[in-house]
Amino acid sequence: MPSATLWAELLAYGSAVSLSPIHIGLLLLLLLGPDPLRRGGWFVLSWVLTIAGVVVVMLTVGHSLLLTMEHGSPHRTGLDLVAAGVLLGLGLKELLERREEGDEPPGWTRQLDRFSALPLPLLIAAGVGIELASPDDLFLFARSAGVMLAAGLSNAQEVLCTAVFTLAASLALLLPLLALAVGRQQVVPLLEQGKQLLFRRGDVVVAGLSLALAGYLGWEGLLGLGLV
Repeated sequence: MPSATLWAELLAYGSAVSLSPIHIGLLLLLLLGPDPLRRGGWFVLSWVLTIAGVVVVMLTVGHSLLLTMEHGSPHRTGLDLVAAGVLLGLGLKELLERREEGDEPPGWTRQLDRFSALPLPLLIAAGVGIELASPDDLFLFARSAGVMLAAGLSNAQEVLCTAVFTLAASLALLLPLLALAVGRQQVVPLLEQGKQLLFRRGDVVVAGLSLALAGYLGWEGLLGLGLV
């Protein structure tokens, strides 16, 4: 069975992926708009399938290329250091832009209304494209696949771990959708409040998460190099 440490890492990485302000904000707009359950449901399903598909591809590539992902191995150390540098740059960029914008909502929030009005196929394509273009998400996918490769799991165990990671990475989208399905009248005001809060503070969430991950992965990379 996978170790408790592996479960903890997968849940932590998945939870970090789930805190995607752009996707959460877009989902909230969909749930507050017309035909919310159908449009929101397909949007969340595309998110889930994309995550699972990317991790499966990374595991397949890792096995075929015989990538070594044990702590201190060149592949893992290189991935950690590259990811730390990219995430550090992303976090600092968000903080600087926030400082320039002051009390104005982050720039990305002004695009969400346009995205939410797209026809469903284009909306799903845009959501998947944004997800695959997110550097912090891609490195978290790669890190999660890496710890599974390092654990030497069987095929069945990899499927189970991928499912758990995907669920953890989707909770922040699944919960609002399920809540709306259970009780629309009670949930809509909460969704509206959540949208307003996210639009005011979403960039701070991205910056804080990126800097925290950069610090962690940078430390892991330095440990792999034997410098600390």
